[in-house]
Amino acid sequence: MSERSERSRRGRPILDVRDLRVHYSTPHGDVIAVNGVSFSVAEGETLGLVGESGSGKSTVAMGVLRLTSPPGRVVGGSVSVKGEDILAMPEAALRRRRWRELALVPQGSMNSLNPVLRVRDQIRDVIETHEGKQPRRRLKERVLRLLDLVNLPARVYDLYPHELSGGMKQRICIAMAIALEPSLIIADEPTSALDVVVQRTVAQTLLTVKAELGSSMVLIGHDMALQAQLVDRIAVMYAGNIVEIGPVRDLFRHPHHPYTRHLIASIPSIRERKPLVVKDLRRPDPRTPRPTPALSEVSTGHFAAIPEAGDEGVVISHA
Repeated sequence: MSERSERSRRGRPILDVRDLRVHYSTPHGDVIAVNGVSFSVAEGETLGLVGESGSGKSTVAMGVLRLTSPPGRVVGGSVSVKGEDILAMPEAALRRRRWRELALVPQGSMNSLNPVLRVRDQIRDVIETHEGKQPRRRLKERVLRLLDLVNLPARVYDLYPHELSGGMKQRICIAMAIALEPSLIIADEPTSALDVVVQRTVAQTLLTVKAELGSSMVLIGHDMALQAQLVDRIAVMYAGNIVEIGPVRDLFRHPHHPYTRHLIASIPSIRERKPLVVKDLRRPDPRTPRPTPALSEVSTGHFAAIPEAGDEGVVISHA
C-alpha cells in the first residue's frame, strides 16, 4: 500500500503536507533545513513529530503555518488545510484562517505572552481580532470558560504573566490557541521547559482540550516517552527528513530505521540500568542538495526509509 493509498484509507486529511522544503540563506550558501517532508493528519488524529534539536521539526511547523522568518524561506511544496493550499493563499485569506482553522501553541510561553497585558486582555485580543467587538460580559464569560477548560482558576483572569508559574503560562497559551475552536492545533514542544510533574499537567490539558473540541493535533517534541502516551502516529525526523512514520504502538515495537531505534533506546528505564551508549551519526552536509529518502511500507500504515550500509545520516558505529 502506498502513502497515497494509506491517506485514502484513513479518510480525507485535515492537514496534508507534500514535499515541503525550507532553506535558510547564509553567506556560504543555503542550509537545507527541511528536505521534502510529506505527511498528513486525519480528522481527530494526533500526530507526533519527533527528532533531536536541529532536525527540522519547528521549521516544519513554521512552514505549515507560513510563519517562516528571514533568512528562512519556503522553496517548494504544498500545505493543504481542508483542501486549500496555505502556501498559495493571499495573506488576507490566511489571516482569516489562522486561529480559526489552524493555531499554534508556541514553544516558549514566557516569550509569547505580552508582559504588560493582563491575561484577560490577551485572550480577548485573539477573539475580537477575528470576530469583532463583543459585549464585555459575554466576552468575560468566554475567557473564563477557556481558563476553566485548561484547568486554571478564575483569579488568573486579572493576573499578569509574571504572576504565573511556567506551567500556568503554557496553559494560557493553550487557551489562546483554542479560543476560536480551530480544526488543527500545532503544539511546538509545549512541555520542553517544564519539570516532569508540570509536563504531565500540560500534556493532560492538551488531551482534554483536543477531546473537547474534536480537533486534530501535531505534537512536536523530542521526548519519545511522552509522545508514546499522547499520539496516535509518530513521524521521526532526522537531518531535515522524515525517516519513519507509523502507528505509535507498531513503531515502538518494531522500529526499522537506525535513528528511530536510537531515539527509543534513549528512553530511561525504571526496571534496569541501561549502559551509556555513545553512537556516532554520519550527518549529511546541510548545504549539499540531497535526495529525499524513499519510504517503504513495512507493515500496515507503517513506512520507513531503509538505509543501505554506509548511507549518510545512519548510525555507523557505537562504543
